[in-house]
Amino acid sequence: MTITIDAHAFIAAAPKSLRTECAGLTPAEFYDRYCDHSGPVKLGDWAATGQQELPSGYTATLEFGGRLRTVVSAGSPVAALTSALYDEGYPVEILQFHQRPTGDGTATFVQCECNGHRRWGAAIADDAAESTVRAMIAGLSHLG
Repeated sequence: MTITIDAHAFIAAAPKSLRTECAGLTPAEFYDRYCDHSGPVKLGDWAATGQQELPSGYTATLEFGGRLRTVVSAGSPVAALTSALYDEGYPVEILQFHQRPTGDGTATFVQCECNGHRRWGAAIADDAAESTVRAMIAGLSHLG
């Protein structure tokens, strides 16, 4: 499925510090730098559990270097993902978190730190929790 978004509106929803950092980038360059998921962790399946209007949890399948792991969250998907990443050797800390509704979905921007390196990750999805998880993985994708 292809999602079409208004890239300029998405970037405009970013926090001021990220907009300053990415000044001068084209939307394609912004995507490559902040939204790309080509790193060591990939998100496979994602599903909310419970009622659609008020999910009681989430299930995500993560790939760590070709090895799959299912993560089940009864509450915060951020806490569940952070715990799973830590267990896999990625001690990720969320330094900044910004989330805003846009015409295309929920835009999430997270600044992650892992092993002394910091990087912003960004994502947009219909579901705020999925947007958060995708942004965290995008931020982790470029941490060395």
